[in-house]
Amino acid sequence: MEKLFAEVDDYFIEKLVGNEPIFDQILVNNQKHQLPPHDVSPSQGKFLYLLAKIKGAKRILEIGTLGGYSTLWFAKALDHDGKVVSLEFDKKHAEVAKENLALAGVTDKTTILIGAASDSLEKMVTSQEPAFDLIFIDADKENNSVYLKYALQLARPGTIIIGDNVVRDGAVIDPTSADGRVIGVRSFVEDLSACPSLTSTAIETVGVKGYDGFTISIVEK
Repeated sequence: MEKLFAEVDDYFIEKLVGNEPIFDQILVNNQKHQLPPHDVSPSQGKFLYLLAKIKGAKRILEIGTLGGYSTLWFAKALDHDGKVVSLEFDKKHAEVAKENLALAGVTDKTTILIGAASDSLEKMVTSQEPAFDLIFIDADKENNSVYLKYALQLARPGTIIIGDNVVRDGAVIDPTSADGRVIGVRSFVEDLSACPSLTSTAIETVGVKGYDGFTISIVEK
């Protein structure tokens, strides 16, 4: 089945996503610098792009940059005056991402903040950073609940909040799991469920990235 899932995904990528060489160049550059292959798939990237377009987003917050692959999808969705602020803990990853985004010609639309995301988020809240239209949580899953707490403080009614990699090959339903990533995702889902200002759902995905999924929420009040 996994082979079939990947083949179907490849079909939709060919027909609906297309092939922009810059995205392939980013993945090659990431591999050259030995970054982990945790980027979203082309179909998922296009989905994020469409969400940002549908929302009419002007300001996007991305928690977890890696090599900037998803950052570029968001940047492409913005008008010339839009901004993506991306948070990355690993200095090497951030430098590679800056190189990739410069290659793509979107440096003017993107800012990468280096350091622990929780520290960067706290500073943004303290400095009363303007609210974001879309927030993408895709960093260390152990801290998802922390990121959500700050995301809500940096959001406004209508803000979209997306949590990536929440299915984890089905491990999310195992309450006995000792995997910190699974525990973090389960805590995150509980927080989404309990938050009165959020309306949320989850979508399972299959394809070239295997069996996973994401949550999508909207801030109601």
